[in-house]
Amino acid sequence: MPVRPTARRPFLGALGALAVLGLTATGCGSDSLSPSDSSSSTTSSAAASATGSADAALKAMLPQSVQDSGTLRVGTNAEYAPNEFLDGDTVKGMDIDVLNAVAAKLGVKVEYSNASFDSLITGVTSNRYDIAISSFTINADRLAQVNMVQYYNAGTQWVVAKGNPDGIDPANACGKTVAVQSNTTQSDDDLPVRTKACTDAGKPTITVLSFDSQEDATTAVVQGRAAAMLADSPISAYAVKQTGDKLELAGDIYDAAPYGIVTPKEQTSEADAISKALTAIAADGSYEAALDNWGGASGAVTEFPVNPSVS
Repeated sequence: MPVRPTARRPFLGALGALAVLGLTATGCGSDSLSPSDSSSSTTSSAAASATGSADAALKAMLPQSVQDSGTLRVGTNAEYAPNEFLDGDTVKGMDIDVLNAVAAKLGVKVEYSNASFDSLITGVTSNRYDIAISSFTINADRLAQVNMVQYYNAGTQWVVAKGNPDGIDPANACGKTVAVQSNTTQSDDDLPVRTKACTDAGKPTITVLSFDSQEDATTAVVQGRAAAMLADSPISAYAVKQTGDKLELAGDIYDAAPYGIVTPKEQTSEADAISKALTAIAADGSYEAALDNWGGASGAVTEFPVNPSVS
């Protein structure tokens, strides 16, 4: 889950036919992307626009550059379905629907840039993006660099092949091959602890297959190259749904932690504006609607603090 020290992504390649079908049917976001630079980032003009629901007082809390342009530059790693992903040249997902509702309340448009997960926080601190949203777990390391506004809560859950033919027990995966997306809480925090526990007990180590994309980690289980994978709970549930009868969830959700929208450390007013906008869309029902679109209602929160305390 989402305490990932870096982030997540989706699975649209080898699972393509199944995934695209489900994504098209489920999503309501519609932000077309076009190439923006040599690093393969892509940018879209926003679907969220200033509407009658916009709050002028909240817009006045944004950086002057955003107020003047009327556009919020947002970095995301669109490879983590159902939270954020590309469907053709369109960026969709639960996080995207939430942020589009926030932007409408702020009275601004959104320009999304799709970039590698590990570049997003640097992109915010270097003023490449005004904010970033990409299933970022709020943790102490990130809070030392940026502000984070809580908007969701997720945990980790394991996934195995249908029927669990390898007899995977998440509490004891010693000797098994496990797939994971790299630079996530699962790869950097969870599995190293489990692997050490195996070797300390004199048991076979866990063989970890790390992939740049969640899609590839999921595909490794579907193809039998890994006995299991672990990811943020909404991503695991979506993987099972999108692959039909090929996968199933294993064990309970654990280590629940909050997701946060990233803003520059010095932009405290911007963070406060986003927090207030989240509170407003929760009150008018658009927050719940954004989560329901993607089956994410179980992770809804009722408060949207800036830089909440984390263990």
